[in-house]
Amino acid sequence: MTDPHTFRPDWVSPPGETIEDLLEERGWTQAEFAERIGFTRKHVNDLVKGRASITPDTGSRLATVFGGPVQFWLTREAQYQAALERRRTIEAHRADAGWLSELPLAWMAKQGWLRRPRDKGEQVEECLSFFGVASVASWRDRYAQPLAAFRASDKVDKKIGAVAAWLREAERAATALRCAPYDKAAFRDALPALRGLTVEPDPAVFVPRLQEACARVGVAVVFVPAPPGCPVHGATRWLATDKALLALSLRYKSNDQLWFSFFHEACHILKHARKQQFIEGLDGLDVELEDEANRFAGDLLIPPAAARVLATLRSAADVEALAARIGVAPGILVGRMQKEGWIPYSHLNGLKVRYTWATEEADG
Repeated sequence: MTDPHTFRPDWVSPPGETIEDLLEERGWTQAEFAERIGFTRKHVNDLVKGRASITPDTGSRLATVFGGPVQFWLTREAQYQAALERRRTIEAHRADAGWLSELPLAWMAKQGWLRRPRDKGEQVEECLSFFGVASVASWRDRYAQPLAAFRASDKVDKKIGAVAAWLREAERAATALRCAPYDKAAFRDALPALRGLTVEPDPAVFVPRLQEACARVGVAVVFVPAPPGCPVHGATRWLATDKALLALSLRYKSNDQLWFSFFHEACHILKHARKQQFIEGLDGLDVELEDEANRFAGDLLIPPAAARVLATLRSAADVEALAARIGVAPGILVGRMQKEGWIPYSHLNGLKVRYTWATEEADG
């Protein structure tokens, strides 16, 4: 069965072709048909050639002469006009084809985020539909200009189009998640229990639990792979007054980074202004707020009393013992120890859990 959302014929058939077919079927000339329907021969010819539209009156006459419902003819006209308008739109979109070079199209298509029609105008239309905007100018207002305020380190490759694509896919994924209205107190109270999920190594287990728990308090948590040129590992924004988005990319592919990013973003939702958008991996717009979120995540994952012990640990057994005592994954302690410089980044990485996206496994 044809999906009406994806069926887009590249031909335009005026209703006059159907009239012409019916005349041939009945063996009528246009002159005879003009007498039967009560129009001039010129008007009949204009109908057949698509130069005259089918009005409700014309549709009523056609239904009377040929049989069948009036709605058939009115629908036929509406479809024809819609096809003409789409053709004009596609032609106009071709002028914006240069925009396509700003987006990671091949990667997005590989992920199944959009199609890649050969026609440049149709590709522009496909991308506008993906972003939920009517024009490239609207895209720049909605995505490009706000993202331009963020600056990435010279050590990373940041492309605004790639970051925008990641954020938009996160929005789309979050929109599909049903959430209760946001409850700040309930979200804050849920975080200590969510910390317990860090000991579960299998994403197939902890991801749905995390999403379900957060959805109950109005936070949509989504995991979205980042395209080339998008150095982002987490982001938050408000989709509505009662629904927050918390997106994670698994950019660093380890459990210590994943959970730190989650609780860092949770702080932004809990404590910082809703009008602000936070994107981790790009230079934050407010250093103080980022520092507060870092402290929040660090203290929630590893209470200060336990953190003071970390500097004395040296063996994997020591780390595992402390992790079991405070109820977090050992890899989280290792990540903190490496960050603080207590052990080299090459040490104890076997205690971390690594993740890969299913598409990456398939490529391998």
